[in-house]
Amino acid sequence: QVQLVESGGGLVQAGGSLRLSCAASGGGFSSYAMAWFRQAPGKGREFVAAIMWSSGRTRYTDSVKGRFTISIDNAKNTVYLQMNGLKPEDTAVYYCAAGTNGLSSFSHQYTYWGQGTQVTVTS
Repeated sequence: QVQLVESGGGLVQAGGSLRLSCAASGGGFSSYAMAWFRQAPGKGREFVAAIMWSSGRTRYTDSVKGRFTISIDNAKNTVYLQMNGLKPEDTAVYYCAAGTNGLSSFSHQYTYWGQGTQVTVTS
């Protein structure tokens, strides 16, 4: 059974950095895309970034390009989201997801989800 466990969220001032981690277990992930989504209060779930486990190919939403980096540590079965230059509008619960539909930006195309980790950016 696939399990995804996020960690690394917290409270940070605008301009600061955080690194989110997603520990994946219970499956062979070589054919999977791993993604980060976020959901702010009162809003829908928004695509942030995705990476192909096997090739390392990535995709980002425009609002985080140049600030966020998604990566994989194969030895640790862990996906990271390095977030630099954080802005108050980045405040949300961040979710890790896994699916086999390529670098999709649609949440319904991801099968497995973590429980989420809160990121709060103050101005």
